[in-house]
Amino acid sequence: MSEKNIFKQIIDGDIPADILHEDDKCLAFRDVAPQAPVHVLVIPKKEIVSLDHLDDEDQGLIGHLYVIIRNLARDLDIAEAGYRVIVNCGNNGGQSVAHLHFHLLGGRPLVWPPG
Repeated sequence: MSEKNIFKQIIDGDIPADILHEDDKCLAFRDVAPQAPVHVLVIPKKEIVSLDHLDDEDQGLIGHLYVIIRNLARDLDIAEAGYRVIVNCGNNGGQSVAHLHFHLLGGRPLVWPPG
């Protein structure tokens, strides 16, 4: 049996997190190493390795995640000024945890290109 990654441990309640939203499909929590004043991770509860591992039937789940991200941006008062949503995919894309996750960043001007 393989070891659970950190996001699965957070979903299962094995590791505490500053949770901002939870429902039957996803979990949103503050990043422990924030890169902006607001840095929230939004993850599906379904174990999906990366964006590249989505199945066609995951379309509804991804739409749900984006609605939650929009709602969080509003709730955290960053929607009006603007925010960024990032999904890293694979090693060269900067993905550090093998569980699909969305970064919601805001609260300061964000530069482009990001790096």
